[in-house]
Amino acid sequence: MKHRPRAEERDDLLRPRLIDMIDGRHELVKLAGLIDWEVFEREWAGFFPSHKGRPATPPRLVAGLLYLQHAYRLSDEAVVARWVENPYYQHLTGETFFQHRPPIDPSSLTRWRGRIGEEGVEWLLTQTIRAGQKSGAIGEDSVKRVAVDTTVMEKNIAYPTDARLYERARDQLVALAQEAGVDLRQSYARLAPRLALQLGRYAHARQFKRMRTALKRLKGYTGRVMRDLRRHLQDIPEGGLRDRIIARLALVSHLLHQPPKGADKIYALHEPEVDCISKGKARVRYEFGCKVSVTTTLDEGLVVGMRSFPGNPYDGHTLRQALEQVAILTDQRPDLAVIDRGYRGHGIEATRVLISGTRRGLTPKLIADLRRRSAIEAEIGHMKTDGRLSRCPLKGTIGDALFAVLCACGHNIRKILAHLRAWLAWIVAVISTPEIPQNRCHLIAKAA
Repeated sequence: MKHRPRAEERDDLLRPRLIDMIDGRHELVKLAGLIDWEVFEREWAGFFPSHKGRPATPPRLVAGLLYLQHAYRLSDEAVVARWVENPYYQHLTGETFFQHRPPIDPSSLTRWRGRIGEEGVEWLLTQTIRAGQKSGAIGEDSVKRVAVDTTVMEKNIAYPTDARLYERARDQLVALAQEAGVDLRQSYARLAPRLALQLGRYAHARQFKRMRTALKRLKGYTGRVMRDLRRHLQDIPEGGLRDRIIARLALVSHLLHQPPKGADKIYALHEPEVDCISKGKARVRYEFGCKVSVTTTLDEGLVVGMRSFPGNPYDGHTLRQALEQVAILTDQRPDLAVIDRGYRGHGIEATRVLISGTRRGLTPKLIADLRRRSAIEAEIGHMKTDGRLSRCPLKGTIGDALFAVLCACGHNIRKILAHLRAWLAWIVAVISTPEIPQNRCHLIAKAA
């Protein structure tokens, strides 16, 4: 895989190097030395089989930007903009000299995610686990004792209501008809938006009989536009536009004929795969997204497995795949997995599984491990508040799979950085203590 020439490859002896400008004790500097960046060069090369054309962006740059983006809860545009301002970000991504221009266009991150896929982002997660072991954030055998739980990663969609979906479908069909040059009998461009607005007022006033009457009329508007456009299909020439119209007509027809409740119900036109999941929460009754399985070490809470499951499967049916992912990423199969009661009927035999609430015949150590299970709830909460797990902006089921693993990478990076900061603070406190002999201070400073 070819790469663009980097700044250090040019003759620039008069510029100061980044390593001379920054503090070598900073946690991002320590993190840069813990990650084996050559793994991405080697493993991601298979995603770029062609050696022709423009050279690719260095894999370390992309990997570092993805780490920083999810560690600090930044968008594609924000992480590139902050990279220009922060020398520590540039050092993490492999720069030798301070750069004053963005390294890539933010859209390049989108193309890289699509190119490397789920396998590529799992290499990012693997390196965070190994960095956690090197830094001492987790022990070498911590991956053998894990806690597993599921959560909902919501999709970046508006709250689905029938009125909004009907009006949005009508508007899209009218736009496609105008693009194809089809003259519709009536587009309802004036009546439909006003009726959709009135629907919200009826619902707010609890006038549900009027609301249902208006909703039926709005649905009729959308159906008339759909049937009118379908009659003109034979006049539209073959090509990409005709295929788009046919696909949109099929989606709108599904929307108009779907029952009030069903497994394949559409909740967003641009994200038809979104599931409606009820987790029994008092605050939020329904969440619209996909189910995500989270696997963390039982003692430290570092994420060693993260996988999305479209279709809202039963929790017990996801445990086998979750444990298999941990074995693939860490090269060690967990000996103990602690889960909640939602996993009953999992059928796992190779790993000892403890279900919360069952303490009969357990040793005091296993009872303490079972009590430790609830710590994964706090880790999931941090991934949603400090990270980006609360809402997925990537498209489709593949976007859910990539985003879930990247959120796990960001969580691990935050825990490693916190561990490095705490270690540095302890070193400074020990050195500043006057009772410690000078020779021991020298040894501690050298180790730091």
